[in-house]
Amino acid sequence: MRILVIGSGLMGPAAAYNAMVDDKVECVTVCDLSNDQLEACRETLRDKPGADKVAYRRLDMNDRAETIAVMKDHAAGVAALPRDASMTAFPLALEAGMPYMDLTRLDIAGIPRDELDDLESRFSGSRGFVILGCGLEPGLTEILARRLAEQLDRTYELHILCGGIPTRPEPPLGYKIVFGGKRLPLRDSTARMVKSGRLVDVPRYSDPEPVSFDGVGDCEAWHEGFFPWLLELDVLKGLRTGTQKTVRWPGYSNKVTALRELGLLSEEPVDVDGVSVIPKHVVDAVLFPRVKMAPEDRDITTLRVTAIGEKDGRPATRTAEMIDRYDEETGFTSMARTTAFTAAIGARMTARGDLPHPGKPFVTPEQAIYGDGFDTMIDELDQMGVRFTMSGS
Repeated sequence: MRILVIGSGLMGPAAAYNAMVDDKVECVTVCDLSNDQLEACRETLRDKPGADKVAYRRLDMNDRAETIAVMKDHAAGVAALPRDASMTAFPLALEAGMPYMDLTRLDIAGIPRDELDDLESRFSGSRGFVILGCGLEPGLTEILARRLAEQLDRTYELHILCGGIPTRPEPPLGYKIVFGGKRLPLRDSTARMVKSGRLVDVPRYSDPEPVSFDGVGDCEAWHEGFFPWLLELDVLKGLRTGTQKTVRWPGYSNKVTALRELGLLSEEPVDVDGVSVIPKHVVDAVLFPRVKMAPEDRDITTLRVTAIGEKDGRPATRTAEMIDRYDEETGFTSMARTTAFTAAIGARMTARGDLPHPGKPFVTPEQAIYGDGFDTMIDELDQMGVRFTMSGS
C-alpha cells in the first residue's frame, strides 16, 4: 500500500514513521510547500527502519491538478496542516477518492454549515472520505468514550481529561507548545459541557479541578469544551453530565483567564497609535520564544476517560487511562506519537480495508473507529509503545 503524508512539521514525520515501519507499506510520500521542512523531515527519518521507503515532494495545494494526481496515487492519506490548508485539502481528497485522516481540531462544528452541505452534496458518491480530527483529542478521547459507554447498559456521566505538558513546568505558563506551530492553543470563545442532559456554555479555562497521574504528579484540568457530536451516539443519548477538560500543570488556568479578561486573547483588531493590532497575535509573538519546545525539552501526554452509569441494574464505572512520554530512542515527542500515530494507523487500516467506507464524506473518529476497528487501533498503538489501562467497577 502507498500512504501519503501532507505536512512535514512536528506531526508529519511521526505519521510517516508509523507508516514506513509497516511491512505492508511499500511507499510513504511526504509532501510540503516548504523545502526546508521537507529536508528537516528527511533528517529526522534518515536512520530509522523503513527510511528507504520514503519519498519527499514539494507540493503546492493551490495546484489543484497536481494535488489530485498525487492523492490518486495513494491508498490513503494523513494531513498535518493548518486550518486553512485543511479546508483546501478536503475537496481535493474527496475528488481524488482518497480516504483522508485530518489531524487538526477542525471538526464538523468548525466548518460553515453551508460549506459542509455543499461538500457533502458534491461528493456524496466519492470513494474517498475524511475523518475529521483523527488524532489525540479529538480522536482517541472520543473513540475511547464510545467504547467505555458501550460496556455499560446506560451511561449517565462522561468525563474526559487530556493534555500535553512539559516534564518540567517553567515560567511564564508552565507550558510548551507540544503540537507544533507558533501560536499558543488559547481561545477567547466559550466552552461547552453537558448539564442536566443539555449542552450549556461555560467559560473556557473555568472550574479548574485537581487531578493526579501516576508518575506525573499533581496537575489541574479546566473546561476546554465537550464535543457535541458525541451526543449523536446511541450509547450516549441518555447522558446527563459531560465534561471535556484540558490537563496542565497547576496555575495555568488562572494565568490564561487573566489574559482573557484583559482582552489579550481577542482576535478583534485594536488601534495602537494608529496601527491596527490583533491582541492574540501579539501575545503569540511575545510568548512563543518562551514556550517553544527546545531540543532538550521533553513532554508527557496524559489522558483519562471515565464513563459512569449502570450495568446489569447496578451502578458501574469504566475508565481508560494513558500516560505517554517523549521517546528517547526515536526522538518523537509524546504529543506527536499519540496524535500522528493514531492518524497513520487509521490511514493504514483504511488502505487494508479494515475500516469500511462510512457512507458519507465526513465523519468523526468515533463514528468510524469502533468494534474490531477499536481493537486494531489500540493493538497497533500498543506495538508503538502507546499503551492504555482499562478498568471498571
